[in-house]
Amino acid sequence: MAADYYGALGVAKDASDDEIKKAYRKLARQLHPDVNPDPEAQERFKAVTAAYEVLSDPQKRQVVDLGGDPLQSGPGSAGNPFAQGFGGLGDIMDAFFGQGGGRGPRSRVRQGSDALIRIECDLAETVFGTNRELAVDTAVVCSTCTGEGTAPGTHPQTCDTCQGAGEVQQVQRSFLGQVMTTRVCPRCSGLGSVIVTPCGECGGDGRVRARRTLTVKVPAGIESGMRIRLSGEGEVGPGGGPAGDLFVEVLEREHPVFTREGDDLHATVSLPMTAAALGTTQKLETLDGEEQLDIAPGTQPDEVITLRARGVPHLRGTGRGDLLVHLDVQVPTRLDARQEELLRELATLRGEERPGAHGRHGGLFGRRRK
Repeated sequence: MAADYYGALGVAKDASDDEIKKAYRKLARQLHPDVNPDPEAQERFKAVTAAYEVLSDPQKRQVVDLGGDPLQSGPGSAGNPFAQGFGGLGDIMDAFFGQGGGRGPRSRVRQGSDALIRIECDLAETVFGTNRELAVDTAVVCSTCTGEGTAPGTHPQTCDTCQGAGEVQQVQRSFLGQVMTTRVCPRCSGLGSVIVTPCGECGGDGRVRARRTLTVKVPAGIESGMRIRLSGEGEVGPGGGPAGDLFVEVLEREHPVFTREGDDLHATVSLPMTAAALGTTQKLETLDGEEQLDIAPGTQPDEVITLRARGVPHLRGTGRGDLLVHLDVQVPTRLDARQEELLRELATLRGEERPGAHGRHGGLFGRRRK
């Protein structure tokens, strides 16, 4: 019976190429042996990988849609209506489209995958930059076999089924006559060699998992969510192949005083109503040290004082953003008798006992200020 490749990926039969690719990537992240060591998950990962290999190939997918199984061949392909009496529709498709011929053995050494790690940084660290030491768990070259995958003193042996070619040829009869097909060698999986005595440390994979310490430089001005790329520090590939890259994603912690918008910082300073009216000086502890704020007499609520070049350095370029200080004028909610008397006296002196509809700034219902 033909395998249910669509079901393995959880997609409909009319799924687009992008939907198939997204489904595979999602399942691969969950089931990859480096992430999920459960034996059942590993078996499912193999099935998912095989399903993606078939459905991502238009010709193999056509075979599936016609009721066949492109990964099965020969008279024993049960359930394949095109496999009775000749080598299967997959073999004929190979003959028509030249699939599988002349590829030769594939290398046991393959490129490793990328790895991702996330770190949290304080605002001061993302503003000024820092160096962080990371403990990273990745696949590294097996020190026992140096990546070859064989026990000490032994080496991979030439496959006696394909004689090192990685492929086997077969002549079969079809309604077109005799058809010669070329298939990946079933014994060595196309490698051209087999490991008779696997390494006891890595089991023949040529790599083992290990923890190591790296130092990453966090550049000044980096934003939350950005990634730092460390070339060649990811997962070592099968057979001791070249390592992928390690990506370090920076997450910025929330600061109790400052908020960040791009390369600008924002802070809020609360002022008593009297200080805003009379003017004052206010100390503000910034990331660069203590700053003196000069509050002008008559300062209005929500006014902003800009401290130039006290923000975040530009990641790509020179200079820094600004620190914008928002002034929050506090109006008293409780007054004692003497305070109320003084405010009423001030209101009388200013002619503000009963605010009218027309005043110095357009009145109570004047145009809204930008």
